[in-house]
Amino acid sequence: MKALVRILGVITGLLFIFSGLVKANDPLGLTYKMQEFLGVLHLNFLAPAALVFSLLMILMEVLAGAALLTGYRLRIFALLVLLLSLFFTLLTGYAFFSGKVKECGCFGDCIPLSAGASFAKDLVLLVMIMVIYLYRSKTTLFFGRQLTGWILLFGLLAPPGVEWWALNHLPPVDCLPYAVGKNLAEEMKPPPHAVPDLYQTLMVYEKNGKQKTFSLSDYPWKDSSWHFVRSQNRLVRQGNDIPVIEDFALFDFRGNEVTPAILGDPDPLFLMMVRDVDQAGKGWQPVLDSLQKNCLREHLKIYGVTASDPEHTRAFQARYHLRFPFLQLDATVIKTAARSNPCLILIGHGTVLGKWHYHDFQKAIPWSLPGGLKISR
Repeated sequence: MKALVRILGVITGLLFIFSGLVKANDPLGLTYKMQEFLGVLHLNFLAPAALVFSLLMILMEVLAGAALLTGYRLRIFALLVLLLSLFFTLLTGYAFFSGKVKECGCFGDCIPLSAGASFAKDLVLLVMIMVIYLYRSKTTLFFGRQLTGWILLFGLLAPPGVEWWALNHLPPVDCLPYAVGKNLAEEMKPPPHAVPDLYQTLMVYEKNGKQKTFSLSDYPWKDSSWHFVRSQNRLVRQGNDIPVIEDFALFDFRGNEVTPAILGDPDPLFLMMVRDVDQAGKGWQPVLDSLQKNCLREHLKIYGVTASDPEHTRAFQARYHLRFPFLQLDATVIKTAARSNPCLILIGHGTVLGKWHYHDFQKAIPWSLPGGLKISR
């Protein structure tokens, strides 16, 4: 049994560490997913603390995984992991059976899992952890003390380090459809050989106070004793024709859509994404002033993109002396495309050539210099 517990400890420990580090790669993504769950559960008052909850959960997950991997103090950590697993299983089970959340975010955006797959995974994991918990008192350290100490130190320090980098310089690994190298126009198309949803139209008729459902091939259109009540559509087969990017639609402040013009422009251009102009970060203005001057001199286009209203946007432009036009985009889309507020994105003919957190706007300057588009990033 000790051997089985050791094997299960290594498997579950590595899984917890991997899952936590994938979330640490993009803590804002986990925050948005947590806010979605809080909304579904009618706990919106907790939404402002979602980022703190996310950071603590990631640290707890990786540290608990390190303890499982090494067998360190399983009497304590086995109970903690069991409680975590029960919580995750209840959460993914609710998402699966309610249908209100499509993806749980268990492995972030890098490895998207459906609610059903997440629930099944958590059930299997829960059984494995229950075995570890039941035999926790008979288990000793799996490795030597020195190696155990290094693994635990990694579990304690790695999550905050990765999270700090992601929050201050964008995620180390961008798994979103707006990553560098992605063509937004192509991502907005259905996948090749996509199959649309298949629906069956049903007709409900009533006779002698009783209702009966018919298909279009057998409904009693010749029998006047039946009275039509309603028609309804039933999903017969789930399709897969949903594009990766669904709602990327840019509008000017007069309500005209300019998405085709922006994505189809053969010349490279900058998009400064500012989800909320009243919550924009600080310290980027001097660098952006230089970028503006270079763009004017080199005839490069630059646009602001925001979900804020025209009045607040104009005030923002005046406050920071921004001499380029602003476009509007849905706030949720901006949150997905840009993990900082503001965030600078360089696109050329619809392809993302560069993306920078506002702490790193200086890295975009070389692109705006003569011959800048020929340099390597």
